[in-house]
Amino acid sequence: MYRSHNCGELNATHINQEVTLAGWVQKTRNKGFLIWADLRDRYGITQLIFDESRTDKTVFDLAATLGREFVIQVKGTVIERESKNPNMATGDIEILVTDLIILNESQVPPFTIEDETDGGEDIRMKYRYLDIRRNPVKNSLLFRHKVAMEVRNYLSGKGFIEVETPVLIKSTPEGARDFVVPSRMNPGQFYALPQSPQTFKQLLMVGGMDKYFQIVKCFRDEDLRADRQPEFTQIDCEMSFVEQEDIIQMFEGLASHLLKELKGVDAGKFPRMTYDQAMKKYGNDKPDIRFGMEFGELNAVAQHKDFGVFNNSELVVGIAVPGASTYTRKQIDELIEWVKRPQVGATGMVYAKYELDGSIKSSVDKFYDADDLKQWAEITGAQPGDLILVLSGDAHKTRTRLSALRMELATRLGLRNPEVFAPLWVVDFPLLEWDEESERFHAMHHPFTSPKPEDIALLETDPGAVRANAYDLVLNGNEIGGGSIRIHDKATQALMFKYLGFTEEQAKAQFGFLMDAFQYGAPPHGGLAFGFDRLTAILGGQETIRDFIAFPKNNSGRDVMIDAPSVIDNKQLDELYISVKQQ
Repeated sequence: MYRSHNCGELNATHINQEVTLAGWVQKTRNKGFLIWADLRDRYGITQLIFDESRTDKTVFDLAATLGREFVIQVKGTVIERESKNPNMATGDIEILVTDLIILNESQVPPFTIEDETDGGEDIRMKYRYLDIRRNPVKNSLLFRHKVAMEVRNYLSGKGFIEVETPVLIKSTPEGARDFVVPSRMNPGQFYALPQSPQTFKQLLMVGGMDKYFQIVKCFRDEDLRADRQPEFTQIDCEMSFVEQEDIIQMFEGLASHLLKELKGVDAGKFPRMTYDQAMKKYGNDKPDIRFGMEFGELNAVAQHKDFGVFNNSELVVGIAVPGASTYTRKQIDELIEWVKRPQVGATGMVYAKYELDGSIKSSVDKFYDADDLKQWAEITGAQPGDLILVLSGDAHKTRTRLSALRMELATRLGLRNPEVFAPLWVVDFPLLEWDEESERFHAMHHPFTSPKPEDIALLETDPGAVRANAYDLVLNGNEIGGGSIRIHDKATQALMFKYLGFTEEQAKAQFGFLMDAFQYGAPPHGGLAFGFDRLTAILGGQETIRDFIAFPKNNSGRDVMIDAPSVIDNKQLDELYISVKQQ
């Protein structure tokens, strides 16, 4: 028996008991006649003591050789600590060691295995197995497990069954790029790794499964960022005989359950807004509503003077920054430079200070009088002491730029408290969006999303105005889930493919299996998928997902620990009928 107890469970009730522990040496302190060592495992830390007067000399001498991260087993007696540590669960006791076995020695780690480490991200990614020993990463993975268990228990209790779907599937042209897998048995042909189990979960509904879920790996070969990985995990769900309201109620219940059980937060009824409202008030379709700074459209009160910048703009829009009228000219100039960065793309910014005495001074006083500026304040919701910031130009681009500025200011002002949770539903998305490069419409969600029944006639006359029977769940400015009511009949699905630019032959080649299935009694159905990594990170109080994934990739999509992706042997390439161009 390697251990009778773990390193986090012993306390004063165990005093005088003989115990056996095993784990890693966190650190040692040698006073010559006394040696202390902190022994660590997943559960906590227990202090060991080797006393020259009470410990066998062989054991004492061996203890003097211990280094950081040595794996050891000890036997001894639980005794009361003279200097108690109230910050440790085991802080009232220590182990007077009688036997010591070194199970494995360790080289000096490349960074300290402490909560606050001296290792940079690159070195910690390379030695991820050591990073996992640190409490922040370990606790994130334990939290991920807890989220997964709460999800499984909740959905199972609601009658859902978990079904595994294939990982080797067919490549499709819609959406992000697929990762492809060559088939040795079928020369020149390829599988794709799934971007989601979308068609399979729909087929499960055709198969009568009624309520399905799966915590499933998905893959997308696309550009990366802090909250995106080439392989990621979804909570994938589908239900039969449902309308949009049924889906929203079910998964609002799941989200509320997670917030309550994991964070002790009663979120109440989630607010809802349409896509158009979200874009108009916040400039994006996943608004962070933990704070205000809602957009105020100023065209009517800013385009009646001789200020050509505003007069020639499709949209003039501003926000009121709370308490920022005290900003110096240097601080405001820095914000102007911030919005002019290529990542944002504005050409400039107008500002107005709403002073505490009620007066308003602007950077365009030459063109606008006090009454004009008072109207700006009313429309943006500014109060005395606030700073009004105004952008103008193309409507879509201007909203996007002001949205970026709003989020930046909220971060600077400390308004994005990770312990505050503000969920909402965004509904009524456009069904289609125009792509300038390909000069055709693409599905905003995916080609199986049902249009709103009352908008179907618009497919012939104004396809860009058709609304989708789709919904996103947003939490703290992040889309954590999205879904739709699906098309469940062959005729409507064929019409959808037509407006996405598929010929009948292309549609049949790519999705014939699904359209065939719809001929055999497909029920009305819909679903939703949560981004599990992102949801877990937000619930864990973080913006990025890496620490909630055991072995993540870096920003280049590489696993620097195992050095993947990598070249493969020419013999393997020959078997797969693949030739690789030399770089």
